[in-house]
Amino acid sequence: MSLTDFASPWWLGFLVVVIALTVGYIWIQRRKQKHVLRFSNMELLESVAPARPNRLRHLPTALVLVGLLFLTIAMAGPTADERVPRNRATVMLVIDVSLSMEATDVEPTRLAAAQEAAKSFADGLTPGINLGLVAFAGTASVLVSPTANREATKSAIDKLQLSERTATGEAIFTSLQSIDTLGAILGGGDAAPPARIVLLSDGKQTVPQNLDDPRGGYTAARAAKDKGVPISTISFGTSYGSVEIEDEAGVERVPVPVDDPSLREIATLSGGSFFTASSLEDLRDVYDTLEEQIGFEITRGDASRPWLILGVLFISSGLGSALVMRQRLP
Repeated sequence: MSLTDFASPWWLGFLVVVIALTVGYIWIQRRKQKHVLRFSNMELLESVAPARPNRLRHLPTALVLVGLLFLTIAMAGPTADERVPRNRATVMLVIDVSLSMEATDVEPTRLAAAQEAAKSFADGLTPGINLGLVAFAGTASVLVSPTANREATKSAIDKLQLSERTATGEAIFTSLQSIDTLGAILGGGDAAPPARIVLLSDGKQTVPQNLDDPRGGYTAARAAKDKGVPISTISFGTSYGSVEIEDEAGVERVPVPVDDPSLREIATLSGGSFFTASSLEDLRDVYDTLEEQIGFEITRGDASRPWLILGVLFISSGLGSALVMRQRLP
């Protein structure tokens, strides 16, 4: 319930009437008491008036007056923040499938854990959101265009395959193009539907190596900012992760630590948020947070119903108690 914002605050002027009724009731009760004390014969007074007035006699009137107070607040139209599921929103889930995602520092592997958490994320999003899927390594591919069909997205997540290199910027540009395409199809207003990119990666961009390159991650993040599409980046893995690389000389274990700085900067440049996760549980927690941020929006809504209910209940209680105690209405 809210007492700070009202849709029709002028109705609060009716509080003057409630206050006047309260003052009038008190004045009448005191006037009656003075009238009773005018009796000079105390023996006659004791036979006419009760030995001690029962204070409960004021209860019915008090309940009615409080009920009128609540109804006045209801008429003024109090408002409150409420969570409303988003509709016509677009989310692009972008998953790194470079070879470093084969590291086992996150059990069973980074990719397997990412797949499991991503499917839970897809299930948890509100139905009005269109979810798309982009996978990237040396290149980026739209595996599922934004759709409300969660099964299609989850099926594509199960089929993710590892590949060489990491083109983070290309993944962002591909996601923006997919968002623009859906926005053109949906239409329905001057403003495009709200959109968000959720990018999960574990390593530094390698294609191109310069993040400020025209197709680099920082350049793509600035483009996302210009389009009003924040990027929520998730740095997934640990600083001690490693993978085995087989070449002509044999098998070599190569360290693949996570790259927090670049992913944090991408989120900052785009106006989004940066998260870290070093386990499946951590990643699930991040996705739960994103589901709340993405799936719902806070709007001001009508909050008069609780006040209306209280007003009706108090007035009904006042009238009921009057009939029981006095056999008449107050």
